[in-house]
Amino acid sequence: MNQEIIQAVLSLIDSIPFGHVATYGQIARLIGRPKNARLVGKILSQSELYGGKHPCHRVVNAAGRLAPGWEDQEHLLWAEGVDLKANGCVDLKVYLWER
Repeated sequence: MNQEIIQAVLSLIDSIPFGHVATYGQIARLIGRPKNARLVGKILSQSELYGGKHPCHRVVNAAGRLAPGWEDQEHLLWAEGVDLKANGCVDLKVYLWER
């Protein structure tokens, strides 16, 4: 993967404020690659390979759904005051990071 894209994604993830979330598509648009939401997800799934601790738990899909198979994501968001709706999704009207 291109190191510039990786750094752009991780840098942007690091700037998501405590108690807010962003979507994969939003991150892709903000780095100038609007059609690469899946690439953002791939980078985040491998973030530990790129050093440092990144708040990847603050990224959800366009419906506010959490990453499948990552039970800790809900707990990390809850610790930041992000509540989930009855369907298990983040309420993007309340918690979406507006940049």
